[in-house]
Amino acid sequence: MFATLHDWLTDESPHSRMHARLARLYRIGTLLAHNTLAVLGIVIIVMLILTAFFAPLIATHDPILQDLGARLLPPSGMHWMGTDELGRDIWSRVIFGARITLVIVVLVAVLAAPAGLLIGAVAGYFGGWIDRILMGITDIFLSMPKLILALALVAALGPGIENAIIAIAITSWPSYARISRAETLTFRNSEFIAAIRLQGASPFRVIVSDILPLCLSSMIVRVSLDMAGVILTAAGLGFIGLGAQPPLPEWGAMIARGRSYILDQWWVATMPGFAIVLVSLGFCFLGDGLRDVLDPKNGGSH
Repeated sequence: MFATLHDWLTDESPHSRMHARLARLYRIGTLLAHNTLAVLGIVIIVMLILTAFFAPLIATHDPILQDLGARLLPPSGMHWMGTDELGRDIWSRVIFGARITLVIVVLVAVLAAPAGLLIGAVAGYFGGWIDRILMGITDIFLSMPKLILALALVAALGPGIENAIIAIAITSWPSYARISRAETLTFRNSEFIAAIRLQGASPFRVIVSDILPLCLSSMIVRVSLDMAGVILTAAGLGFIGLGAQPPLPEWGAMIARGRSYILDQWWVATMPGFAIVLVSLGFCFLGDGLRDVLDPKNGGSH
């Protein structure tokens, strides 16, 4: 049965559109499976997702429960990562902090990537003054460092995880717009687009049904690579008190509170720092693997 399924998925002459899509996914999965770093990245991200979903089962203590009698205890069998200055279990706070990190990553990707994808496709397809206006706005955003712009936006909107997500999303879409526009320019005058126009398709239908799907591969790679930067930006906002507010166990805010004890009670700031580094590496490894597989310039899957 496996050999039959393998032969069907590797058939060079697909019998239907669904067959072609499944065969492409199978080739991508096979190539990713042979990329050690990509597999490691997938494992880390899957662990992040599972940790976020099953945090109440994995955590050993209440993440916000204070116990001043157990403050600044080193890692032990009772507290695997020690306790912070208020006696809260750091392991449990890191585990529940995975939920906040996952929410930030998902919402930023959902908000920024589609917006940038659509803006870039519209600019590249129509060209002319529409392209100049949209890309002019994009260049304005790209000219400012992401973290500085995010700080300004959060300062204007007010501290909080919701405003931090909005600010990070606003600073992230321009890069996606640039990629989408570049992809659109490569095939907007191709024969198959001209054939679709001759059939009476509206510009909206051409962009949504034919151009945007062709830009997805590059967009997925870019989103995967950008997630590490999103995590670091969110941690930076939390570090200075503009992200998630106490008593939420956000990793950046945990590092900020632990920096006063870094010399004597190193675990307070180090443990959430390890979590940030590990998850960021996971997204970087996955992004590099997807780029190798999906980017045609690198000989990836088409």
